[in-house]
This record gives sequence, C-alpha cells and structure tokens, in this order.
Amino acid sequence: MSVDGEVGKDVHKPDHPNSVGWTRSHKVVLFEDEPFRFEAGGTLGPVEMEYEIYGENRGDNVILICHALTGDAHVAGWDENPEGPMRDYRKTKPGWWDQMVGPGKAIDTDRFMVICANVLGSCYGTSGPSSINPGTGKPWGLAFPVVTMADWAKQQYELLRMLGIKRVRAIVGGSMGGQMALEMGLAYPDLMDDLIIVSAGHRGTSQGMAFSVIGRHSILNDPNFNDGDYYDGPSPLSGLAVARMMAQITYLSEESMGFKFGRKLRGKDSPDFTLTGVDFELESYLNHQAESFVKRYDPNSYLYLTRAMDYYDAAEKWGGGDLAVMAERIKARVMVVSFSSDWLFPPELCRELVSGMCRARRPITYVNVPSRYGHDAFLVETETVKRLIGHYLKNPK
Repeated sequence: MSVDGEVGKDVHKPDHPNSVGWTRSHKVVLFEDEPFRFEAGGTLGPVEMEYEIYGENRGDNVILICHALTGDAHVAGWDENPEGPMRDYRKTKPGWWDQMVGPGKAIDTDRFMVICANVLGSCYGTSGPSSINPGTGKPWGLAFPVVTMADWAKQQYELLRMLGIKRVRAIVGGSMGGQMALEMGLAYPDLMDDLIIVSAGHRGTSQGMAFSVIGRHSILNDPNFNDGDYYDGPSPLSGLAVARMMAQITYLSEESMGFKFGRKLRGKDSPDFTLTGVDFELESYLNHQAESFVKRYDPNSYLYLTRAMDYYDAAEKWGGGDLAVMAERIKARVMVVSFSSDWLFPPELCRELVSGMCRARRPITYVNVPSRYGHDAFLVETETVKRLIGHYLKNPK
C-alpha cells in the first residue's frame, strides 16, 4: 500500500461536516495474565495495542477495518496529537482511508462504529521489534517472535472481546488488510455478517513474493543492519529505501507509470548523461517515496510484515489446497473487489477465491473495476470504491 500515493478529491479538513474530525488513538494492554502464543512459536505478554474508534456502538453496527502493509490504526480524520514515527506525516494529512470513512461517506460513522487497530510486528503503537523487551530493557529486534496472518486475526479478535463486542456488522480490508479480513472469516466464522475484501486474495503471487524477497534482501544486507540490533546506532535506511522503491513499483502499473511519468525528464530539456544524478521524473518520484518512507518506518517491521504476507495461503491452511473446502468454513456474505491493472493481486487470482466460494455455494459478490492505477487503485479509485462498499453495506444480510 502506498500511504504517500494519490488520494481522492474529497479529503476534508477536520472542521468539514464529512470528516470524523480530530481523532486520538487509544492504547490497550492485552494478554497480561496469559501470554499471547504465536502461530509460528514463541509467546509475548503483555501485548500493547493501538487502535482508533469512530462513531457510536448500537450493538449491531460495528465495522472492523484492517489496514494494509505500512498502514496503521489512523484510518480517518486528523490526528489531534500525533506521536512517534508518523508524527510529521499526520500533521499534514488525514487518515489513510479518510475518503471512505466518515459522516455520510461509504462507511458512514453516523450509522456505524468503526474500529481500526495496528497489527503485531508493526512500529505504529502495537508491540513489535522496535518495542522494548522487558527482559533486556532494549528493543526486541529479531528476538521478537515471527508473526503470521493468524496472529493478526487473533489479535483483532481479542481486541473486540476486550471491548465487549461479540459480533460485527462487517470486516473490511484492502491489500494485506483484505487477507486479514479473509483470515478472520475463516478463523472466526460466527463473528461477522459480511466480509469485504479489496485488492487481495487467498495468497499472493510468486512475482509479488519475489519483490518482497528482494526488499528484505536489501535490508538484511545493509551494512548498518547489525542482525536487527541497530536501534542505538545508524539504521539500515539505505536497504529500507531500496525495499520501498521495489514495493512502490508493485503498487503501480505500467499504464499508470506511463501516464504519470513516461520518460519525462526532470526539469530539463536533455539528460545530463551522469550515473549519479536524477534525470527522469520517475527517478525523482521513487526517490521521494523512499526518503519519506524511511523517516516513518522501522526496517525490522518491514521484514516481519512482508514475511507474514509471503507465508499466507488460506487455501492450503484451511482447505488442504482446495479453495472450495476452505470456503465452506465461511458463514458471512463476501464481496471481493479487484482492479484490472493490479498485478500484485491480479483479477485472475481474486477470481480463484470467488470460484471457490461459488463451488462451496457461499454468497459472493465480485466486481472487477477497470483502472489504470494498479494495486493502489483501492486508494485512488475513490468514487468507484465508495459506491461499491456504500451500496453493499446499505443492503444487510
């Protein structure tokens, strides 16, 4: 997900009637009495978790939103008191899906209570490798347990339990968040009425995994990585910058890059014919993405979260490789939205999930949206996504 990417035209300031306004994150400590047990092994307790809530709970109107790879709990509105690595970013921009969430919007906070929580392993307020290990008094680094999609589903479920919520109206997610929504539908089938999965599938593609492998390789081989124990010294920011550039390519498409940048030169009529300078607009764009990203994200967290996405294969886990067997577990209605130019989670991969749902005779709605914006279309195709999700939520199960 490209937090720094293009956004819709309807992004509102805090005093706008369609904005949730000023927001403040909440912190909760879970697993104080019994530690959290990770799917891949290891335990952690207590677990600190950051989340945000908008709207009022009326008993049957809760919507859980799951964020994408480098997203956070701040899904809408304007942060009243930004802290941590997102501080500077949040001073100038609203939540990452602000165009979707708010009064009168597709996910209407006058109708629904919306919850969004940061995942384990991240660096935005929930326990992760940059958190302090109470046993050493230093950041966990690579001693932090390996996380999986199942861990994130369990974490979200425990938060809902802590809040006294036994059932939700819907779970909505895009990209990694869409996979998290799917996992929750499989692990906790009685929890929700609806699953809305956008730009995501039951697994990733081998090509998408290849880009993640290269991104992790660049971090692991940065001279400053120091086996993940870099918090008291220089960070492996060069490696993280390369990882971000690689990821940014997967979020776009050839058509969107060609339309926006093509082979345009950057402020000049002819190239400089140097190996170290910036000649092209595309070079400048990727450099900007890298520079802004390394200011707000932890390299270790990038390793953990991309690895969790690579490990995820819902059909293998829940159906022995058979999508129909997997889908038989799901009790919720499901809507899957793909985008024509998305090659990180391409339409054909999304249709595999839809086909499995059909063979299992489960209620499924599928829309493939024509778009040139690639994977980031779920953030950019604002009007279309608003119509789809808004209409779906207005027609309850």
